[in-house]
Amino acid sequence: MAEKSHAPLFETKPAKNLFIFRSYAVSVFAGIIFIFCYRVHHLPEPNTAARWAWLGAFFSELWFVIYWFVTVVVRWNPVHRRTFKDRLSQRYEKVLPGIDIFVCTADPVIEPPTMVINTVLSVMAYNYPPDKMSVYLSDDGCSDLTFYAMLEASRFSKKWLPFCRKFNVEPRSPEAYFKSAAESLDDSLKRQEWLSMKNLYEDMKQRIEAMAELGRVTDDMREQHKGFLEWDSVSSRRDHQTIFQILIDGTDSTAVDDEGQPLPTLAYLAREKRPQYHHNFKAGAMNALIRISSKISNAPIILNVDCDMYSNNSDSVRDALCFLLDEENGHDIAYVQYPQNFDNLTENDLYSSSLGLINHVEFHGLDGNGGPMYIGTGCFHRRDALSGRKYMPEGETDSLKRERHDQKQDSARVLEETCKTLADCAYEENTDWGKEMGLNYGCTVEDVLTGLSMQCRGWRSVFFKPERNAFMGVAPTTLLQSLVQHKRWSGGDFQITLSRHCPFLYGHGKIPLKLQICYCNYLLWAANSLPSLFYVTVPSLCLLRGISLFPKVSNLWGLPFMYVIAATMVYSATEFMWTCGSTLRGWWNDQRMGLYRRTTSHLFGFLDNILGLLGVTKSTFVITEKVAGDDVSKRYKQELMEFGTASPMFTVLTTIALINVSCLIGTMLSLAMHGHAIDQLAMQISWCGLLVYINLPLYNGLFSREDEGRMPTSVTYKSAIFALLAFALAWV
Repeated sequence: MAEKSHAPLFETKPAKNLFIFRSYAVSVFAGIIFIFCYRVHHLPEPNTAARWAWLGAFFSELWFVIYWFVTVVVRWNPVHRRTFKDRLSQRYEKVLPGIDIFVCTADPVIEPPTMVINTVLSVMAYNYPPDKMSVYLSDDGCSDLTFYAMLEASRFSKKWLPFCRKFNVEPRSPEAYFKSAAESLDDSLKRQEWLSMKNLYEDMKQRIEAMAELGRVTDDMREQHKGFLEWDSVSSRRDHQTIFQILIDGTDSTAVDDEGQPLPTLAYLAREKRPQYHHNFKAGAMNALIRISSKISNAPIILNVDCDMYSNNSDSVRDALCFLLDEENGHDIAYVQYPQNFDNLTENDLYSSSLGLINHVEFHGLDGNGGPMYIGTGCFHRRDALSGRKYMPEGETDSLKRERHDQKQDSARVLEETCKTLADCAYEENTDWGKEMGLNYGCTVEDVLTGLSMQCRGWRSVFFKPERNAFMGVAPTTLLQSLVQHKRWSGGDFQITLSRHCPFLYGHGKIPLKLQICYCNYLLWAANSLPSLFYVTVPSLCLLRGISLFPKVSNLWGLPFMYVIAATMVYSATEFMWTCGSTLRGWWNDQRMGLYRRTTSHLFGFLDNILGLLGVTKSTFVITEKVAGDDVSKRYKQELMEFGTASPMFTVLTTIALINVSCLIGTMLSLAMHGHAIDQLAMQISWCGLLVYINLPLYNGLFSREDEGRMPTSVTYKSAIFALLAFALAWV
């Protein structure tokens, strides 16, 4: 009973000025009612082209309203959270729980070893007792180059960690720190130490990059660590035994930095892969790490980060513990999800990669409605919840304070051998791993599915966005990278919708109805593609035949259409700029990318699921490339859209763009030649003109640019043929 008198470790407050959004939502809903009244009362004659186009518009708008309702539920009750780390230190500093940190990488080319070790070093340097931290790298690329980089990082950490403590370094990724920090120390001795550390890092970086350029680890380096012998029996990255090496044994009294302080445990894992076994992508890697870490450190808290998401805030662990250790409200929290942030965004966020509305608006709404989704990185988990345990209201409040240390009596060498079997391909056969235990299998967005499963087992989650971003990553630098990434997300989310894990089925009676609806904000991305595709093509094609799908501007029925469109755009722009701190151009880029994703990424994600249900294709996991050439980077910084390569997605985008510009030009010429009144088609012409305007970068890539980032000629020819086919069908 005494513990209940403690001041809370965190507080939750509702968002301010909610009446503005709610007033907007109510007024738009009133406008929507009038729009549907117009649709019903002005239905064209049966068996005409106008009738079919009208019905298509009606059902598309009906779908948009359903989805709009979902977004309203998401935004209706957002909350914001604040932590009290001073209270945490006063009560728990001497009994802080252990933290196991999982870093995942899968390809040494797409995810360079220097990027990987910067993330590893940043989490090793957390403002947290190092003897209570263990860092595990899962390398699904089974690269001896990545292992070599980890070996270099283990040596460099002996100097880097004391340096971070002494100068209170932020961020604690060496690459990010030395890129942003200026040599501004007043004391000459400190400045010399600063330069010395920078030179040490640059020397290490050059050695790693030289080895990567060579494509192999040299013989003299292989002789320096027994771990390299493991690669003598590796036939390929898809066919090899388990490789597990403890590079720093945190339980060894000799594992100390240059100031004599203990170092965190550091381990490398390349789990076994065989052609006859499905490796289950990142979920399989995470589950192997859960098992292995349970035999070595068995920390009750697990942090997982992607290899490109370095720690940008050394207090993130303590912030997360304020939620998980709170005596009153922390016992049922399964995970604390931090937002994804990126340090390579352009001024106006060309590809809308910042996830601005998700981080600043939507996830706060999910938090207020039952808890955010798990997004696969930047997430602190309770081991019990992640391992499949159900939440039990009684007797579980002290689960974070219980740790087993008996296994640490074994030496690192013994642990290396005994733990290897836990990462073998056959270990999970006839077990609940991937079903009831660990991360769930069978979905390309295993993180979302796993978070939903934890919530359905009685746990809840919280979203925390500190003033200083907790993690910083690398956003896509080309249009195709961005579209492919969103194809995986939208396709995986829609796969959940069509499965037994649909929130309305799987979550019925287990999670609040409003949270089930909130999940649909993302699970229905792919389903948005069809009505969106209709709305960006058919109204424009109808212009050529003089078919009007909207009321006259002078007609009172036009007022609801104009109000809903104007109010939505004004509120959207205001919300985006106010909450995300962006520019008007940034908001416009966000609108453009939203349209591009709906008509390509989400469309292909939708088709993949339909084909998968028919047994034609199987889901695959595509890694987003994290590096770009100099020319691509230059154009990205100049905010020039990168096309460059032929892709079916570009063919769809170009076809739509050619249809709209041709229809706009054709309609304007027809009106000028025949002198028809523009009033009847004004709203439709305005919509077509808006689509043309939003596609200006695409027209530039088609007709004006001469650099390597222009639209390939083959895409232009294919799109022109498809556009002509669309015109022919429109006149049938």
